[in-house]
Amino acid sequence: MPIASYLDTTPVLGDRVYLHPSCQVIGDVKLGDDSSVWCNTVLRGDVNRIVIGRGSNIQDLTMGHVSHKTPEKPDGSPLIIGDYVTVGHSVILHGCTIGNECLIGMGTIIMDDAVICDHVMIGAGSLVAPGKTLESGALYMGRPAKAIRELTEEEIVRLRYSAEHYMRVKDNYLNGTKS
Repeated sequence: MPIASYLDTTPVLGDRVYLHPSCQVIGDVKLGDDSSVWCNTVLRGDVNRIVIGRGSNIQDLTMGHVSHKTPEKPDGSPLIIGDYVTVGHSVILHGCTIGNECLIGMGTIIMDDAVICDHVMIGAGSLVAPGKTLESGALYMGRPAKAIRELTEEEIVRLRYSAEHYMRVKDNYLNGTKS
């Protein structure tokens, strides 16, 4: 079973959530309606919380973790992911905040206290440094990630489309049908 409690906290799943049998969802994790967590992904909400919004998909081999609360930092660094976010394969998300309708490219690393605003696309293999804010409406790439250009209206629409596509795929898995 891909769900595990930590101490007295058990993950909470919204309606129509899909968890691939090989993923691990541990502790203080809340998954919004129509979200999906794919093959060999780990969401480890043991020392802080993870919140994933409606219609978001966390793809294969992604690692989501958090930083604990301290006297100097009473809230620690939770992992917060908005609605209709696509997180590509092999991404590391650590104690960061991602807004709505974003696409996080494969192999990207986003560190503690980074903030990704709504409607952001991050190119594959990028590194977002701790505490960095990526402003809305742009494509970011590199190590460290830097703004490359503004997104087109078509690209902004495709951010939502990407997440909705994964909602259809996860529904096929839930219904036992093929894509």
